Amino acid sequence: MLIASIGFANNVLAFDYYATKSISAKTMEQRVYFVEPKDGAVVGQEVKVVMGVNGMEVKPAGVVEENVGHHHLLIDAPKQVNAGEAVPAGKDEYRHFGKAQTETMIKLAPGKHTLTLQFANGAHVSYGEKMRQTITVTAK
Repeated sequence: MLIASIGFANNVLAFDYYATKSISAKTMEQRVYFVEPKDGAVVGQEVKVVMGVNGMEVKPAGVVEENVGHHHLLIDAPKQVNAGEAVPAGKDEYRHFGKAQTETMIKLAPGKHTLTLQFANGAHVSYGEKMRQTITVTAK
């Protein structure tokens, strides 16, 4: 009887493990967020930015796959990037993290700044507002 109980327990644990593993990214709340800094933070002129994402997988740029992409950081950008638009390249206010980076250091002039985290696919095409978060920080 003990062996049967152990076998049953192993089957239940295995079922729970595989049931959890099979939850697709679509069933999780898909969102992008700043781990740090926090909205409204007073920061120095050198700022560590840590980027987070739920319901998507962070991978290097290049291959376009469903529920996969990488981060972009917009610093005082003149406009947001809508769904289906490519994140501009070659402009300092649009930073690309195509090597799947999730943190960086940035330099800010003293004053108030708007930081926008935008998640985009492997071709730098924005997932739009649903995968965007904007915060404001003040650099001293």
